[in-house]
Amino acid sequence: MNESVQSVSRPQVEAVWVSCLQIIKANVPEQSFKTWFEPIVPLKLEGNTLTIQVPSQFFYEWLEDNFVHVLRRALDYAIGREGLLEYSIIVDTGGDRQQPIRVNFPTTKSPDIAEFRKQSPPDFRNQQQPRPKENANAPAETYLNPNYLFDNYIEGDCNRLARSAGMAVAKRPGSTAFNPLLIYGGVGLGKTHLVQAIGNHIKGHLSKTVLYVSSEKFTNQFINSIKNNTLQDFTEFYTKIDALILDDVQFLSGKEKTQDTFFHIFNHLHQSGKQIIMTSDRRPSELQGLQDRLLSRFKWGLTADLQQPDFETRIAIIQRKLQEEGINIDYSVIEHIAHSANTNIRELEGVIISLMAQSSLVRRDIDIDLAKSVLKDIVMAEARVVNIDTIQEMVSDYFDISVADLKGKSRVKELVYPRQVAMYFAKELTDLSLKAIGANFGGRDHSTVIHAVNSINENMVKEDSIRDTIQKLRSNFV
Repeated sequence: MNESVQSVSRPQVEAVWVSCLQIIKANVPEQSFKTWFEPIVPLKLEGNTLTIQVPSQFFYEWLEDNFVHVLRRALDYAIGREGLLEYSIIVDTGGDRQQPIRVNFPTTKSPDIAEFRKQSPPDFRNQQQPRPKENANAPAETYLNPNYLFDNYIEGDCNRLARSAGMAVAKRPGSTAFNPLLIYGGVGLGKTHLVQAIGNHIKGHLSKTVLYVSSEKFTNQFINSIKNNTLQDFTEFYTKIDALILDDVQFLSGKEKTQDTFFHIFNHLHQSGKQIIMTSDRRPSELQGLQDRLLSRFKWGLTADLQQPDFETRIAIIQRKLQEEGINIDYSVIEHIAHSANTNIRELEGVIISLMAQSSLVRRDIDIDLAKSVLKDIVMAEARVVNIDTIQEMVSDYFDISVADLKGKSRVKELVYPRQVAMYFAKELTDLSLKAIGANFGGRDHSTVIHAVNSINENMVKEDSIRDTIQKLRSNFV
């Protein structure tokens, strides 16, 4: 009866799991990949069933609660639609006794695997968004994360206006003065959570179609529609949507043709009483490389910012997350985490997830020592990340000028020198091109950046004061 079920060799099992990991890595954040997928050990492949070993029951439950869809996609690619997954869970410290749990995934919608397999290297992110089709109706898939809800979006002084506006839009999409609604703020402050909570509320309570799409995916779809001579289908596809959520609109910068098409889609949706929701990493007045006619339309509705969460909000976020997981830890540990992880919500949640994972792996309660260990590995590593914004802020603070002055057109000596210093560090400490650096300094040409870098290098040799300034600033960055 089991003659058709054949086991494959260990190298073959590992090769299948490597294929799965390619898809997983392309679809989850780096920290989540390291925490939840690197510890997994592939055990065997019998027929279409892949067995993987996980360290604990908690580990298995977390994968099932948070990554079931990406695991399904990985199996689709590595084995096929008929692929099944079996967990082997270690239930004691010695790891001798194991309890296998079989998981039969439902046959949910998935991409065209035959087409997907042609890609090299595999990158499932290019397949996640809907493909405009001829005479397509509004899309059945919204590409919303069902976990992003208003119920688990903690309100505080840092986000009260944005959350209130979002709830108003969710209840009456296209019928409020908040159209478009543009939410802006730094990395990890909850922009995506908030706009997807709006989308999930509209989808769950109103008979309207919703689509969430990143600007990058929107651009890729636009390019593909030109190559395939289906631009009209692409445009018609988007004009059928009741609520369009466009994430990271700043990435449309410099893409003139894409902006032209989005401009016409925007006009059509707005005139039809449809809701437009966008996110950005900065306010519209600071966006570079976007057409004036688009920027003016962004200001038709409401622009609301998200700020870094205050201490009380961080405490509430930690308590909510632990409550969801059914975990109780001492309040002093919660306070320590809130004091230490104080830059953004994503960092805070990363600390909590890593704490739970470490607690499960080493089989110990979450105490202050474990918290300090995890915080040292995550928060300190995050603090070393340098980008164009941190460079501009630090240089501005050092010279006691504003970031706006640093990016402005004035050529007085008191501003030119700090601007050159900031460009010098942008070239040295980031991977941005000369053109991109210039764009972040008021749309300057790449030759201006080259001149700034050369000028600082030459003057460091000639003047001790300039060399000392560069060394002091560099110590702040590293």
